[in-house]
Order: sequence, then C-alpha cells, then structure tokens
Amino acid sequence: MEFLSSADFWIGLVKIIWINIILSGDNAVVIALAARSLPPEQQKKAVMFGSGAAVVLRIVLTVVAAKLLELSFLQIVGGCLLLWIGYQLLTGDEDGEGESKGTSSMMAAVRTILIADLVMSLDNVIAVAATAQGNMVLLILGLAISIPLVIFGSTLMIKLMERFPVIVTLGAALIGWVGGETIMNDKVLHGFVENAPWLHYVAAAAGAILVVGLGKFMQARKPQEEASAA
Repeated sequence: MEFLSSADFWIGLVKIIWINIILSGDNAVVIALAARSLPPEQQKKAVMFGSGAAVVLRIVLTVVAAKLLELSFLQIVGGCLLLWIGYQLLTGDEDGEGESKGTSSMMAAVRTILIADLVMSLDNVIAVAATAQGNMVLLILGLAISIPLVIFGSTLMIKLMERFPVIVTLGAALIGWVGGETIMNDKVLHGFVENAPWLHYVAAAAGAILVVGLGKFMQARKPQEEASAA
C-alpha cells in the first residue's frame, strides 16, 4: 500500500477521473436515451446496472484495448452497430407486453448501454490506460469513482429529455456522429483519412444525418402503419 503515499499515484488518479468526466458525456447520453422510456423505478435500476456494468467492462477493455484497435474492420463493425443503436433509440422500438414487457425492456436497455459503451470506449480507454501506466489499482479506482459521475449525468439527461424532447434527436445524432467517426478510425481506412482528413468529419456528419433522417422517416410512417393495421 506504499503507492497510496505517492504523489504520482494521486496525480494519476485525478487525471483518470478528469478524463472520465470529459469522455463520459456521450455515454451519459446513451444511457439516458436507453432508459428514458422505462417507468421511473426501472429507470433508476437500468441507469445503475448499466453504468456499473459499463465501467467494469471498460476496465477489462482497457487491458486489451491497444491490441483490439490493431484489428482490421473491428471499428467498422462497431461503428455500424452504433448507427443501428442510435436508430433504435430514436424510434423507441420495443417488444413485449405487460409485466414481461417491463422486465424485457429494462434488460434491453442495460444491453444497449453495455454494447454502446463498449464501442464508444474503444478509443477513450487508451487515454485512461496511458495515464494508469500499468497500475491496475489506479485504473480500477479511477474508473470506479467515475460511476457516480456517469449515473448523475444520465439521470440529469433523462430529466432534460422529458422536458425538452428535441434533446432525444440531438442525442441520437451524437450517437450517429460517433458511429461515423468510429468507422473512419478503423485501421483499414487510416490511409484514406491521412490523405484526406476531412473524410473523418464527412463520415461523422453522414452518420448523424443517417440516424436522424432514417429515424424520423420511420417515426412518420409508424402512425400510418398502425392505422392501416387497425
């Protein structure tokens, strides 16, 4: 436990907490979007379970992130997955009825949070791992402290989404933006991005437009489909 008296340890801990505050904004949006349609009591459970499990997953991911980022096509698959998640969160597609619907919806929300956090954290955890410099106690402690920050941010976002519905659209656009960025960050596409850096922003904007455009289109069609089915 001698490291606890080390100034480097405490400086590193502050750095990791600060990095997580900065990088957890988009994760808080995903958690809020996934949990917003649940009953208040289930919202709290989904936020707590999703946030806690996501941080544990991020600890594991940090250990292997450098190797994962070397794999070709991984971030392309992850980016496409984020685009799909953004679309689903915007359209609010849910299955099931009654009590079983509530249970399945909460588990679906937690699953969505985990998948999105896994993909969105691929690049972020590199910064955390570099700061920890192999100190697993520092890494785990720093990420564990970030849990309340993510939970607070997610809870605040849910309340804002209830009051200002446009934030839901902006949140889905953010997920689409990150999805487009993730695709262009793949190892296979590095050569294209290096020669034309603007492609990074074009892909990010295209991802946001695709998620919002397709989501709004399907939202507009849903009343017509329900009317024809009735």
